[in-house]
Amino acid sequence: MKILTDLHGCDKNLVDAEEMLPRLLLAGHTLTDDPDEADVILVHTCCFIRPAKEESIGAILSACDKKKEGRVKAVIVTGCMAKRYESEIRSSIPEADAVVPLADAEAVVRYLDALENGGKEEAPAEESGVPKALPRIPQRVITTGGLYEYLRIADGCDKHCTYCVIPKIRGPYRSVPMEKLLDQAEELASQGVKELILVAQETTRYGVDLYGEKKLHVLLKALCRIEGFAWIRILYCYPEEIYPELIETMAAEPKICHYLDLPVQHCDDQILRKMARRTTGDEIRTIVNTLRERIPDIALRTTLIAGFPGETEEQHRSLVSFVREMRFARLGAFAYSKEEDTAAARMPGQVHYRTKERRQRELMEAQAEACRAFAQQKIGTLTEVLIEGRLPEEDVYVGRTYADAPEIDGYIFVTSQRELMTGDLVRVRVTGASDYDLEGVLEDGE
Repeated sequence: MKILTDLHGCDKNLVDAEEMLPRLLLAGHTLTDDPDEADVILVHTCCFIRPAKEESIGAILSACDKKKEGRVKAVIVTGCMAKRYESEIRSSIPEADAVVPLADAEAVVRYLDALENGGKEEAPAEESGVPKALPRIPQRVITTGGLYEYLRIADGCDKHCTYCVIPKIRGPYRSVPMEKLLDQAEELASQGVKELILVAQETTRYGVDLYGEKKLHVLLKALCRIEGFAWIRILYCYPEEIYPELIETMAAEPKICHYLDLPVQHCDDQILRKMARRTTGDEIRTIVNTLRERIPDIALRTTLIAGFPGETEEQHRSLVSFVREMRFARLGAFAYSKEEDTAAARMPGQVHYRTKERRQRELMEAQAEACRAFAQQKIGTLTEVLIEGRLPEEDVYVGRTYADAPEIDGYIFVTSQRELMTGDLVRVRVTGASDYDLEGVLEDGE
């Protein structure tokens, strides 16, 4: 069977898919990215917020249309939506041949075997409860192109923020044993991966459940000793969990990008309490200032929620002022999404969707000023750039700096008199800037 993977959602979902695919290959199936060649479409879904659910549902229906037209033999639905809404998908989209909670490779293989044998076997539902430990990480099929790759260091979450369904889908926080992570990282480095990106629902608590204390800094030091990686990047660090050893390790290890993703969500103490966040506005400011004092060139990224239930205009204006004050290098603001089975969905004071969207726009307008200032400060400086490709029509190369995570941040467009290759790490003199992207020339002598 030729299988087309249709991936939606976050990088953790991508890791799920990449860990599933080797089992399908071992069972004798092949992978394709050509819809006209596919026998089976495997839709990896997301249901974190309503737009993600709508996108996933659209992908399932599109795949089912191809099946009706005779272009594919079967549609299999997996991922977070399949976990949370398994029975609803089975009843409302009967054209989907199998619904496999999360990424159960064995269930998919069983279904494909039955399909090849002319029968039809429903993929069994996942056993009730959440496993206490993650299964052994198999060899991965890299789907990012190989220049960068994600290393999921934990799954699940214990925070239980009132707007979030992740703990109900993914279960409690479970760290992956360090030796397994190092084995997988060695394998990724051997395949030519230049940038390793650490992800989890929360990376900063890595090791607490296994070792009784935070061990992210220990893991980072071990990863830095692996040859082949040029950069190591850390995402999803809850601000209250940042600790001194982590900061010192980031400052000391040259492979670690001076970049952190701190999802603060708001600055108003009352809203933060309603969100069940574990910081105050002043504590967030202190953490940010501490990071900047110890690592002056650090690029901080954050996310904010606009229009959380009960948010007043005064609290919103305070958040806009906070954005201007903190000057985050990167920021994403999202209109609050009312998710069923969350405490926030039952709160009074739900904000009208037009008000939420207006507040979201105002936050992003305030952030544009910070992004512009951050980019302008780079003009004239030398920076390392990881080359990702070339735009032949413009005769420039495309790359990223340490301040730019793939897929979510900006790019730098590099002019060079000599040929560069994808994966090259070069020094570039920044010559121009827009709000989010930079321009530069290859430094003489490179």
